Amino acid sequence: MSTLQVLCLCKVNQIFIKHPETLSKGFSSRKNGISAAYKFVKCSVNSEGEKNKKKKQQLRILIAGGGVGGLVLALAAKNRGFEVKVFEKDLSAIRGEGRERGPIQLQSNALAVLEAIDKDAAREIMEAGCTTGNRINGIADGVSGEWFMKFDLMTPALERGLPFTQVISRMILQEILVKAVGFDILHNRSKVVDFIEDPEKVTVFLEDGGKYEGDILVGADGIWSKVRPKLFGSEEAKYSEYTSYSGLVDYVPPYIDTVGYRVFLGLNQYFVALDVGGGKMQWCAFHKEPPGNYDPPEGKFRTKKKRLLELFGSWCSEVTTLISETQEHVIIRRDIYDRDMVCSWSRGRVTLLGDAAHPMQPNLGQGGSMAIEDCYRLILELEEAVNKSSSGALTSKDIAASLKKTFIFPDRAQDKTSCN
Repeated sequence: MSTLQVLCLCKVNQIFIKHPETLSKGFSSRKNGISAAYKFVKCSVNSEGEKNKKKKQQLRILIAGGGVGGLVLALAAKNRGFEVKVFEKDLSAIRGEGRERGPIQLQSNALAVLEAIDKDAAREIMEAGCTTGNRINGIADGVSGEWFMKFDLMTPALERGLPFTQVISRMILQEILVKAVGFDILHNRSKVVDFIEDPEKVTVFLEDGGKYEGDILVGADGIWSKVRPKLFGSEEAKYSEYTSYSGLVDYVPPYIDTVGYRVFLGLNQYFVALDVGGGKMQWCAFHKEPPGNYDPPEGKFRTKKKRLLELFGSWCSEVTTLISETQEHVIIRRDIYDRDMVCSWSRGRVTLLGDAAHPMQPNLGQGGSMAIEDCYRLILELEEAVNKSSSGALTSKDIAASLKKTFIFPDRAQDKTSCN
């Protein structure tokens, strides 16, 4: 399983590098496509003047979830003149998650899309991040430390004018996006618990009893989404068969200047290590076992750190040193869950994006990046529909068609059995 997932990561990089048109509809590369798409959208708004701006303001977008996907979508909608509101249950919880899980990886595809959405925010994000795409990255044997495979992320990015892959603190990323979106749009401590759709609108209901009306609802509320089961019925998330330990450690290894990140493979376990800047390394250790297990508190029979050294103690020094140098209280354990793939992420006026639609294993390093791409594709489709409308007032049929078109896989559009 781990080998397949890591190879999928390599394949993802190859896909967006070899076929950059898959980044999103409307561009083919940062240099020729994203910049061109950005200029086209910007110029088309300016050329139509206030008329188009007023048309777009008629479309009200409600977003459930203020994570990376929700905030990026809000920023894209705001910058293109749509009326938008984001409902987040607890921004401080996201900050806590950032401390626990460490930085997030943004690959070249996501950074290029961010530039197309908001150049200033993208520049601030890239200035705050730690670049890993200009070093060696790949897969190694867990015991010997010898490389199985190295892949070059730098050359293809250079050839296509894409930014280099990097990692950034989740908290810093959130702060940049929140500042760009604005608290007039972001509603904190506002958890969406239900919604009702009718022919004219969609109404969301909050946990505190509040309710808001809009033309579109986007569920960007993660793998435990409240929007998804209302769309497609209740479905239990599936345990991936792996639990994950993660940690941040103040440690600068001797290979820091040459290796960006490395995935060490073993039997029923694997270990990911990457430089996150500021003299810190982030690591994640995955082990195949039943869900619901836990580690006794420090001082009891065994600690998380002790168990990790039991599991990975015979592995190479690159792995054992990172575990040994990490303080017990910063090691976080969580079971990894997944959901079945669905070919359409929308119904009527409601759609999903990011982990609510397509959860990804954390070692793939593309969860946040795919959510960012979802946002841009969605905004392009909605903008196209509004611009084609003489009045800017989209019907329920127009909205449903735009949302469905946004997330249909072109090569599977005619194959209704491929996602069963």
